[in-house]
Amino acid sequence: MLSLLGFLMVAVFMYLIMSKRLTPMVALITIPIIFGLIGGFASGMGPMMLEGVKDIAPTAIMILFAILYFGLMIDSGLFDPLVSFILKVVKGDPLKIVVGTAVLSMMVALDGDGTTTYMITVSSLLPLYKRLEMNPLILAGIAMLSMGVMNMTPWGGASAMAMSSLNLDSSQLFLPLIPVMGFGLLWVLFVSVVLGRRERKRLGVINIKHSANEMAHADELEGTAQHLDYRRPRLVWFNFLLTVSLMVCLIMDFMSLMLLFMVAFAIALLINYPNIKDQQQRISSHANNAVAVVSIVIAAGIFTGIMSGTKMIDAMANTLVGIIPDAMGPFLPVVVAFLSAPFTFFMSNNAFYFGVLPIIAQAAESYGISAAEIGRAAILGQPVHVISPLVAAAHLLIGMVGIEFSDLQRFLIKWALGTTAVMTLAALILGVISI
Repeated sequence: MLSLLGFLMVAVFMYLIMSKRLTPMVALITIPIIFGLIGGFASGMGPMMLEGVKDIAPTAIMILFAILYFGLMIDSGLFDPLVSFILKVVKGDPLKIVVGTAVLSMMVALDGDGTTTYMITVSSLLPLYKRLEMNPLILAGIAMLSMGVMNMTPWGGASAMAMSSLNLDSSQLFLPLIPVMGFGLLWVLFVSVVLGRRERKRLGVINIKHSANEMAHADELEGTAQHLDYRRPRLVWFNFLLTVSLMVCLIMDFMSLMLLFMVAFAIALLINYPNIKDQQQRISSHANNAVAVVSIVIAAGIFTGIMSGTKMIDAMANTLVGIIPDAMGPFLPVVVAFLSAPFTFFMSNNAFYFGVLPIIAQAAESYGISAAEIGRAAILGQPVHVISPLVAAAHLLIGMVGIEFSDLQRFLIKWALGTTAVMTLAALILGVISI
């Protein structure tokens, strides 16, 4: 009975958010409360919810300050020299332009926000693609592939949801994935070389030295950056070293990721914007994005707290274990890695990571597979997720580039699946997931 109640709750939750009857935040709070009351757990739900929110709080704080930090770096102009450099180096060579697209989108995607990544990448490079009559699908496709890998960062969304739903911290789930992401980025560079060579063969290397349309665009971009009130071009090297130091500390894992981002953000804000009014403006400019993500993560604490406290998750897992063939049990991490691609394509990340993943993880424990391993596997489908029509940033991208969604999906699907396959193989080789 408890198992049936749990599966019904997940089904209702997924239906309501996929049909857009409720926002994810409202659904995560109200649906488990309703089903908890139906199950007769009214007296104990308060402590259950509080425990769930307590467990999720460090992850929510980390995401909040990560979004603010990388937003601040973009505001200060950390990536402006990179944009200008790429525009000046690639000139009229389609191969260099496509590789430059990959490098730029990877760097900008550090903030984990698809909207920002696509806006900066497309606005910087679209004039070049148009001038050389290059295939705009390549610009959109490479930006999406880069975002698919970088979206695996905890502040990108998917990892945060997986950590929240499985009650894990970044050292358990995200840090082991960093080298795997490295292989994913190498694959993106490989794809950019392949597509760039095709364009070079089709178009040749075009001499645009004398027309200088693109160089004028680069100079205009750089000039604009210099005159924006919140740009800090003189602090580029400081911001670069601070960001590198943050990444090194993150990999060394000598301090909580939450604390690292809090300290780094405080330093960056104080040095770049010593005036209190400027500080408030910079924080306000990123508040919408931060609140949208963090509120969902905190709300997930109620969902996971009730699921765990009522033992619904245990009952559902026992039912699932009874269905899974014993021979398939040890292969669950690989199965989850590949299933996460279509699952997160056809349903939102919220539905998959909060509705489906906890059940699979609980069932996997029966085969001696840790929740952390299942969580890592579930993140590997993100390169396919980003090309889903359910992702709002994807619609912004196709609108800016001027292409059809169906054309982009047909063009990109094999490369996106290839990214997931490469990272899954790398995860197996490196022992991040096992069979």
